[in-house]
Amino acid sequence: MEVVQFLFNIVVVSMIMNIAISLYGVFARPSLIKKIIALTIFGDTINLMVILIGFRYVEPNPLPPILTTIPPTSIDISTFVQKAVDPLPQALVLTAIVIGLAVTLFLIFLTIQIYRIYRTTNVKKIAKLRG
Repeated sequence: MEVVQFLFNIVVVSMIMNIAISLYGVFARPSLIKKIIALTIFGDTINLMVILIGFRYVEPNPLPPILTTIPPTSIDISTFVQKAVDPLPQALVLTAIVIGLAVTLFLIFLTIQIYRIYRTTNVKKIAKLRG
């Protein structure tokens, strides 16, 4: 159990570092491409955090959120409640992945259009060109 707790702490610390680095990339880097990359890393880290919230440590393995007997007995329901994982975070992350992909493609499209018009993806240079 101590090894699992140690690995869990490493994952949490690395997620916090990923969030900090990606926010730095979004707010401090002038290139639109780097901002999109940082935003993608930020979204993936948040998705991982949501999955981690739904994680349940059960020995030997957690059960999938499926009842196999119909109608379920009270023992099946109590085992399900104690050992099954929560499917809601996984469903939310799947939705977030699809929406994140669409947003990323839209931002890439906008960046390509900005590059075609201004011949740069540097936000500071674009602001100077616009006056």
